[in-house]
Order: sequence, then C-alpha cells, then structure tokens
Amino acid sequence: MATFTHIDADNNPSMVDVSAKTITKRTATARSIVWLTDEIIAQFQDGDIVTKKGSVVQTAIIAGTMGAKKTAELIPLCHPLGLDSCKFKIELIGNEIIIDCTCSLTAKTGVEMEALTGASIAALTIYDMCKAFSHDLVIKETRLITKTGGKSDYVANQNPSL
Repeated sequence: MATFTHIDADNNPSMVDVSAKTITKRTATARSIVWLTDEIIAQFQDGDIVTKKGSVVQTAIIAGTMGAKKTAELIPLCHPLGLDSCKFKIELIGNEIIIDCTCSLTAKTGVEMEALTGASIAALTIYDMCKAFSHDLVIKETRLITKTGGKSDYVANQNPSL
C-alpha cells in the first residue's frame, strides 16, 4: 500500500530523507496546455506573437526556466536542486499551445516537480501576455508525461480519462 512520503511517523510534514538513495541521472517531462481564442490565434505569425512585452514564446521559455529553478522556494517540502538542464518545446496546434518542459540532473531525487513548475509558469506567462486580446484563455491541464531514473520510470497514459 502506498503511503504519503512527506508525512513523518508523528503525522507531521517532513522533507523526504534522500541520504540513502543512489545518485542517478534523472529526467522528467511535464506538459501544460493553454487553449486560445480565435482572436488570439489570429495574432500568431510563424508560431509566435510579439507584443509590447516581447515575444510570447521566448518570454514563456525564460519564465518557465526561472520557475523550474525556484521550485523548492515555491513548494515547501521540495529539495533544492541544481538543474543540469531545463528545455522547452512550445508549439501551436489548432487553438492550443502545447508546452513541454524537460528537466534533468544527476542526483538522489527526481525532477518531476521542477518540470511541472516550469510548464506551469510558462503557461501562466502565455496567459499573462495574451490576456490583452481576451480573458477567455484556459490553462487546460498540467501533467507529468515521463520520468526516468531513480526507483522507477513513468510514462503517462496518452488518453487519460480526466
């Protein structure tokens, strides 16, 4: 039976003790999807919108990277990690911007939360930069797509019943 990892024997919140874990290469990819109105889609040229604040896609990548690096400051029981890599793939498909954030490092703990935070912050940045055109944007989902290294690997069900 699974147990919560961030609760100690006295039912108090606790950072997981990773001191006995093995150092391995760990990667995680998370995805956020932002739905855009036709009015916003009409602003795209060559896969990006350039606003008074700058390029939407490039700004989202920078913000997402900054967010991934600050995950431990935002989520109380996360271990502070020095990422080896944080990369984004952002593409417009129909009325959706698909944001994939892949983080990696060699350490005793995984990078799922960093990838999820990076994708989330990139999605929020796109929302912020596009809301001048319409507030009808929707951040549809953020979820883990894959993780490797550590105790187990994971690949998401591509057709989840949410």
